[in-house]
Amino acid sequence: MNHKIAVIGQGYVGLPLSIMLVEKGYNVIGIDVDEAKINSLNNSKSYIGDVTDNQLQKANLSNRYKATTNFDVLSEVNTIIICVPTPLTPEHNPDLRFIINAGEAIQTRLKKGQLVILESSTYPGTTKEVLLPILEKSGLKVGSDFYLANSPERIDPGNKKFKVDEIPKVVGGITDECKNMAVSLYGNIYKKVIPVSTSEAAELTKLLENTYRFINISFINEMAILSDKLNTNIWEVIEAAATKPYGFTPYYPGPGIGGHCIPVDPLYLQWKLQQLETDSEFILLSDSTNQRIIDYIIKRTEELLGENKPFDSSTILIYGVTYKKDIADTRDSPSLKIIEKLKQKAANVLYHDPYIPTIKIGEELFASVDLTDDLISQSDCVLILADHSNIPLERILTHASLVFDTRNVTGKVEGKAKVIKLGDGSKL
Repeated sequence: MNHKIAVIGQGYVGLPLSIMLVEKGYNVIGIDVDEAKINSLNNSKSYIGDVTDNQLQKANLSNRYKATTNFDVLSEVNTIIICVPTPLTPEHNPDLRFIINAGEAIQTRLKKGQLVILESSTYPGTTKEVLLPILEKSGLKVGSDFYLANSPERIDPGNKKFKVDEIPKVVGGITDECKNMAVSLYGNIYKKVIPVSTSEAAELTKLLENTYRFINISFINEMAILSDKLNTNIWEVIEAAATKPYGFTPYYPGPGIGGHCIPVDPLYLQWKLQQLETDSEFILLSDSTNQRIIDYIIKRTEELLGENKPFDSSTILIYGVTYKKDIADTRDSPSLKIIEKLKQKAANVLYHDPYIPTIKIGEELFASVDLTDDLISQSDCVLILADHSNIPLERILTHASLVFDTRNVTGKVEGKAKVIKLGDGSKL
């Protein structure tokens, strides 16, 4: 296949996309500014759970994949796909510097006939209002000389149920011809392509998906807090409500919302709305609730320890610091915020996570401890923040005196430990 594609950004989105394109027969150049990542890729060593070393090795041996920090290769390709981070600033405003940098790198090398696709999650208008003016500095005209589209990524780290090409691809272009070019390409790659009328509609699609989850997860976390007040078990209630065959989608409580997308994308939308002198009350309230659940877990832990065991004389053993189960990813993980707040209260905090050997909280580096029987028994509370599949529940419940389970993983497993679940309505 002669069609050559450059993927800018070889992270959680760009790398799985690059390898999938290689496996479909495309020639792919993966570009990243991180030299350590590029060296790792060229040595067939993956740093992302969704891509194996074996997949990387096959891609490298095929001679259809090349990883580089050199943006000059952009002039050699037919299509350029941008998969760079879109974080928030400290003020919770969109930080588009990676998109802007990618755009500037492209415009100095842009050739007639090239297709540029932005996959990074961002607010409606970014493709047209931010990226397009940068690319048109090249002197080329969109829709005739080059083509620009938006197709938001839908990567779900750790999801083994759906392959990348099985997730329908939403596509919107700056012009109809831009859209048609992107639809034609993705139609050969994905099993289903969903064209929408504009790039803004494509951008808003991603924000709607994640804002929907953001609001519902925040809502069910609030219901967990209220269930404790009502002396009712939220897990039982959700299980009962989920038996309704229509009109109800179950969401489950936890220690807060993490990952790159769900805690971030709604705030991109909120920022855009504020530029239009309006806002979303749902997003504001959900963001507040997402912060509240962290403080509630701290308060609940303190209550469970009791007056005879204040934080400054307690050892709290945390199981799991990733933002979701079975992945080596701590981006925006609420566990890190919980550890930080516990440390501020002078608690002795230890953690174990089979996926994360070290974490940094402020200036302090923590190493994952061995989950020995002695350590479990000597801890005043085992706080479960991640529901990894390999959690040794029987050992924990056998040797711990107190377990605070925020993920409902303890189920019906029995042991000598006193087990309290988030939102189970237990009286102290």
